[in-house]
Amino acid sequence: MRGSVYYQSSQLVKQIFVEGAKKQDRVNPNHQHYQLIASYKTMESYRNIWNNFFNYLLEHWKIKDFEKISSEHIAAYMDYKIEYYPSKQYLEKISASLCKLEIALKLFAKNIHGVERDYDFSIRQTILDNARDLKLVASNYHNRAYSNPKLLISNLRDDYHRLAAIVQYEGGARIEGVALIKPEQLMGTKIDPITNNEVGVIVTKEKGGKVGEVLINLDTYKKLESYFQEHDKFKINRQAYYNDIKQSAITSNENQEASHGLRWNFAKRRMFEYGKAEFKYEVCLQQVSHEMKHNRASITKYYLA
Repeated sequence: MRGSVYYQSSQLVKQIFVEGAKKQDRVNPNHQHYQLIASYKTMESYRNIWNNFFNYLLEHWKIKDFEKISSEHIAAYMDYKIEYYPSKQYLEKISASLCKLEIALKLFAKNIHGVERDYDFSIRQTILDNARDLKLVASNYHNRAYSNPKLLISNLRDDYHRLAAIVQYEGGARIEGVALIKPEQLMGTKIDPITNNEVGVIVTKEKGGKVGEVLINLDTYKKLESYFQEHDKFKINRQAYYNDIKQSAITSNENQEASHGLRWNFAKRRMFEYGKAEFKYEVCLQQVSHEMKHNRASITKYYLA
């Protein structure tokens, strides 16, 4: 599909919106109005979210044709929104709108191209369920750093989950940066100019395709190297990882902050390291923001409260 964000969303609206369609027909799998939207207000609300999502894809993933949306993009967008601690109602609305987007894309492919396309955005529900379960959504703000992250990590049941958590804790990576790591992402070692310690370097793609280095301790880096001697990729199941962290938090007497809490720990520690190296405060904020694959220095303050 070609055209602006707003043009493409308007074409998808045409596929799924039938004003005044009866509810009994919209829940009937055998009716032509099955799963369609009948309320103008609901459609307008969902389309606004689609437009925000499409602009996100355009900016961060360079995707101009929204028929190319995949579950990877859905997961990244949901995680991106969760990181800023949205209200439960807002995240639920995002999930619902992405569900309808899946249906609209399928209808567009069928009605316009005459083909069946297997869009599957079910990952949105998995992420939503875990966000609610782990209290990553609420109507208030709170500090999400773990009080004893090393204990939390040590109490994880799965060895691979433990390795992923260590990478998040030491390097500040997001979940998408550790859910799948390939051998070619390991870039060797270097001297960290802030601490003057030798560290391992992983290049990850996060937050809508933003590429950057993740610096980890040498022991952790060597564990990854050893792993790749027998495996072609490091991959964990998000659902299992979420559940393991949840159980470990209970065992460790920690608040359940999922893997996001480990990034908060990274931000606090890294700010201290920059400060110890006698960087000015504003420079510290900006540099840590970049290392966490953000743009604005002010974002770092969010992690320090």
